[in-house]
Amino acid sequence: MSESPQTPFHDLDHYIAIPRVAGLTASQDGTRLVATVQTLDDERTGYRTALWEVDPAGEVPARRLTRSAKGESAAVFTRAGDLLFTSARPDPDGKEGTEPTSALWLLPARGGEARVVAAPPGGVSGALTARDADTVSVAASLLPSAKGLAQDTELRKARKDHKVSAILHTGYPVRFWDHDLGPDQVRRLAGDLATLADEPASPLPGAAEAKGETPDEENPSSGKHLDLRDLTGAGRHLEEHSADLSADGATLVTTWNVPDAGAATRSTLVVVDTATGDRRVLVDDPDADAGGPRISPDGAWVAYVTESISSPDEAPVIRLALVPTDGSAEPVVLADDWDRWPGRPTWLPDGSGLLVQADDDGRGPVFLLTFSGALPGSDVLVEKLTADDAVFSDLAVTPDGATVFALRTSYAAPAEPVRINLAGFLASGAPGERTPVAATLLRSPVAAPALPGRLTEIETTTEDGFRVRAWLALPADAGPETKAPLLLWIHGGPLGSWNAWSWRWNPWLMVAQGYAVLLPDPALSTGYGQEFVQRGWGAWGKAPFTDLMAITDAAEALPEIDETRTAAMGGSFGGYMANWVAGHTDRFKAVVTHASLWALDQFGPTTDAGYYWAREMTPEMALENSPHLAVGDIRTPMLVIHGDKDYRVPIGEGLRLWFELLTKSGLPASDDGETVHRFLYYPDENHWVLTPQNAKVWYQVVSAFLADQVLGETPELPTTLG
Repeated sequence: MSESPQTPFHDLDHYIAIPRVAGLTASQDGTRLVATVQTLDDERTGYRTALWEVDPAGEVPARRLTRSAKGESAAVFTRAGDLLFTSARPDPDGKEGTEPTSALWLLPARGGEARVVAAPPGGVSGALTARDADTVSVAASLLPSAKGLAQDTELRKARKDHKVSAILHTGYPVRFWDHDLGPDQVRRLAGDLATLADEPASPLPGAAEAKGETPDEENPSSGKHLDLRDLTGAGRHLEEHSADLSADGATLVTTWNVPDAGAATRSTLVVVDTATGDRRVLVDDPDADAGGPRISPDGAWVAYVTESISSPDEAPVIRLALVPTDGSAEPVVLADDWDRWPGRPTWLPDGSGLLVQADDDGRGPVFLLTFSGALPGSDVLVEKLTADDAVFSDLAVTPDGATVFALRTSYAAPAEPVRINLAGFLASGAPGERTPVAATLLRSPVAAPALPGRLTEIETTTEDGFRVRAWLALPADAGPETKAPLLLWIHGGPLGSWNAWSWRWNPWLMVAQGYAVLLPDPALSTGYGQEFVQRGWGAWGKAPFTDLMAITDAAEALPEIDETRTAAMGGSFGGYMANWVAGHTDRFKAVVTHASLWALDQFGPTTDAGYYWAREMTPEMALENSPHLAVGDIRTPMLVIHGDKDYRVPIGEGLRLWFELLTKSGLPASDDGETVHRFLYYPDENHWVLTPQNAKVWYQVVSAFLADQVLGETPELPTTLG
């Protein structure tokens, strides 16, 4: 018997070792591209990152720029063409015994070794550089009472020496996703790269050491550190912030969290003078959060994303807005009649418009918003720029406005660098009549893996007249003679879309085992208009559920699908829906629920952002939509998966679900404790289960559970479970 062609998806060890492109940045002049690539470490227990240079012309193979056990990431170019990045690798010029933290390194454009230029004791992130100046701004965490980096070092040492871990909170929230907030707080700092100009690069890597010289102030390998000044001061204003630096480096615009009623926070925009630290409020809308600011090339305008504050009756509305940087006029909403939710914008070099990615019908194209009026923001025209069935991110425009570089991803391939011909698009016709263009693949550091099947899409119309569509990943040999068992995968969010490659929920691993994987976008999904979101708002158990059942009906009617062997799976909100499915239909042979909401009466006050949940549902709505009330109707074997470090959906949800499955469900545990249900528990994982070997066990246990319940097989569990 001949064996089917093998791909990396047929072996989990091969799969977790696939390198992954995770970021892209372009130099100010558009002549250089650098990608961030994750690879499995030698112990196969974690991923390390490195920086690779990608040829913008797509002719020369990518080449590796950095290499260390700790890895390098968050690259950004300076005006001079040097490359800044963050890394926790040891500083060869640092003091003996100093614990490495995430420091800012500079790799000279003219060659030589990278060296540390900033090393705040709490680490550094979010580096921003100016297009026409030597100003750099970074984010760093300092203890609240620290007056500077030196004092922060002393305070941290005192806490460590005395083994103090206590955190005294005066506000909310106290934790986020998988980490505790505090006691340190994020601040924005700024420095001048010109102060490093008198430090020439070593002619060759390691040249000084090769000569037996000791690095010191006279030796270029030691270098200087930036003199960083505090721009924002103490406070919890910059948690999860986004910021931008003007071309001349004089102005920083950043989101700024302020307290709101009901222990809530709201995001405003502030303008900060990078020389003096003087700060003024730019946007403060009591009815909306402001985010993703981008300063125009001439510094006169700030484009940003505005998201209305939702209520149990009204879903959020997301739009782009524009405001003068000097605050001389009120913000204006751009393209208010465009029924899509835009992401963070990117300015065209001449300030005549914006590029923005938005979910759209199971894709995430780039859209071009141009201003045809006398002022930016007037007479906005929205056009789709890209034709690919894909999602784009990390947009960068060349100074001449002719080319856009980006990462492209879809269910057909993971992230890969591409070039988009913006000039060709603009020349293809009159505004509003232009044809979207296909992106050109560059020579990626990572080759796209061969897939074990084919990708198609299906759709159906619901009883209330709405179109519901889905991606369907099928085994290569699926057909009328070789019907595939069906796995319904329900996405999280719930405001999201199955439109981009996922390393955590990768359908091709299950396709390699012979399953067909259905990836639907039910009510609440993005990319189908505001009404489609509103249909499921505050009513999770209604339209989202009936949409899922309708699209499953459509899939089961296909000649490639075996409707007698099906299962449902979901994580986060998808896990909530999996729980709801289990209590409201017996059509599936198995249900897998990961990081799931179970009892909505207890969830709200325990999640890391309880105030947001209060905007989502009233107590009455939460009770009406709570899966735990239907536990007695669950007659489907369930695999429960939860991580103890999950603060978004706390472990209490998984623990209560497990206890009630065993004691109250239609398939309770027997008197001797035997049960068809299973609970895969991770003491040290968060919402996603990210470490390679734990992720491998996740897939192994899911596969074994489904093989048992759906296929009638008795596979062995991984030996690592003991």
